Amino acid sequence: MRIRHPEADLRGGNSLGPLPEWDLTDLYPAPDAPALGADLDWIDGACAAFAADYQGRLATLDAPGLLEAVTRYERIDMTAGRIMTFAGLRYYQITTDAERAKFLSDCQDRITTATTPLVFWSLELNRLEDDHLAGLMAANADLARYAPVFERMRAMKPHQLSDELERFLHDQSTVGAAAWNRLFDETIAGMTFEAAGESRNLEGTLNLLTEKDRPLREAAARALIEGFRKNIKIFARVHNTLAKDKEIEDRWRRMPTPQHARHLSNHVEPEVVAALRDAVVAAYPRLSHRYYRLKARWLGLERLQIWDRNAPLPITDDRIVPWDEARATVTAAYQAFDARMGPLLQPFFEQGWIDAGMTPGKAPGAFAHPAVTDVHPYIMLNYLGKPRDVMTLAHELGHGVHQRLAAAQGELLSSTPLTLAETASVFGEMLTFRRLLAGAATPDERKVLLSGKVEDMINTVVRQIAFYDFECRLHAARAQGELTPEAIGALWMAVQHESLGDAFDFVEGYDTFWAYVPHFVHSPFYVYAYAFGDGLVNALYAAYEEGLPGFEDKYFALLEAGGSQHHKALLAPFGLDASDPGFWARGLAMIEGMIDELEAMG
Repeated sequence: MRIRHPEADLRGGNSLGPLPEWDLTDLYPAPDAPALGADLDWIDGACAAFAADYQGRLATLDAPGLLEAVTRYERIDMTAGRIMTFAGLRYYQITTDAERAKFLSDCQDRITTATTPLVFWSLELNRLEDDHLAGLMAANADLARYAPVFERMRAMKPHQLSDELERFLHDQSTVGAAAWNRLFDETIAGMTFEAAGESRNLEGTLNLLTEKDRPLREAAARALIEGFRKNIKIFARVHNTLAKDKEIEDRWRRMPTPQHARHLSNHVEPEVVAALRDAVVAAYPRLSHRYYRLKARWLGLERLQIWDRNAPLPITDDRIVPWDEARATVTAAYQAFDARMGPLLQPFFEQGWIDAGMTPGKAPGAFAHPAVTDVHPYIMLNYLGKPRDVMTLAHELGHGVHQRLAAAQGELLSSTPLTLAETASVFGEMLTFRRLLAGAATPDERKVLLSGKVEDMINTVVRQIAFYDFECRLHAARAQGELTPEAIGALWMAVQHESLGDAFDFVEGYDTFWAYVPHFVHSPFYVYAYAFGDGLVNALYAAYEEGLPGFEDKYFALLEAGGSQHHKALLAPFGLDASDPGFWARGLAMIEGMIDELEAMG
């Protein structure tokens, strides 16, 4: 089916039905709202007062005094987060709007300037003796609740710089990586691609790669190649600059590897990530290589091209799923797991917490933003009614539920490390998939559902680990000197050959497809979190299917914990341990089992 993009379609006026838009008034009613101006002024004063009261004095505080300091810092963090969430979400709605871009930049500048006096906070805390801090927490249970916050801060202790250098990096941040991130976002949002006689943005063109019509898919891929080539020097400059910027800071901080800072922020051991990566790479032949050979046969092709990777099977029903049906499907799946899910989901749909339409200038992709703990999360989608869009809704709602439940931990403890942040989202996808699979009326319908889930899991596990390897190679190569677009493309193609296998030919120009992946720009080495989450959820779901007593209550407790516990403690009630070498094999075995069933279907 051709996807048309007149304004009515973009806003869901035709087959999709009405699509929800964000109502940001729970943050602020408008950019010029008095409440926003008052909060900006309050932050200026609060940060100055905080520094005046505590700088140079943290070592002299007793337990109640340190607790008061933590709670004051938390309030500043929450107020700044509210402002930046409002500015950021407005910007993502129309990234090509100069006024919104200016408002975001101005807010960032104001917050950065105001919070510069707070740089001392983590530096002085990290200079406290371990026994002294432990004694304070032992004397005050309310302070002890923040132990995970202190632990994560103190993980950076060997890597912190002088107070002066840390203030410089803080002040410089708005014209450093953040500026290059904006250049990337605005370049991507401003691109259009001509395919099959129509002009589309990135999201709409990528969507064509999931159409049944193979010539249309090829046209979309070639349009993407043409568009990326026109801008490839900009994208190469962004990646070169950000990788060098990171290398310089890592060198000054004495980080042992480019990945180490991400592992610290994720509160995960490097050896656990290495075990995940190695297990997935070793499984490439049993997963992606085998699956894509099957897919080539189903499509009647001797060899696949890159525009066939996400193509639907010929037996796929290509109808568009209206928004209300997607809502009903996902909600029913969540509620069938536990009735407590219904009230958690309802306000997302009814109170302006979701922005679903694909509108001009809107950022591509999807996300769930936790906002701040005294408001609620916001979900962004680019909903086009494909089955994958339904699964994306299930995924982002999982994040939203997780963020709502964790909010009770407070601003400093609610944020979940990336390795656990994908748990609820991937689990929500699995609940939705299993409900659909149970309702499959024919073998063909079951085959389509199974193949779709396998492809999603390959995209989540194999593709993301290939992305991680690409980043590792990119940063290692950049440390040796400037990289041309062709050199970056060669690194990209190497991991594509390794991960996708021998079923593929690769069209000339596919070596530019690294250019549009936002995670490489915004969150270096983020991508392994998707594979971590998928493997973790596969193991969790196996425990659920095996009837682990009290699973639902244990699952809710895991989500409610937010970032207050280490992954070992959170997984222990389920009898799981991510540091166990067999843990990842268990998750990968679920994918293999689905491919086994598909192979048996012929």
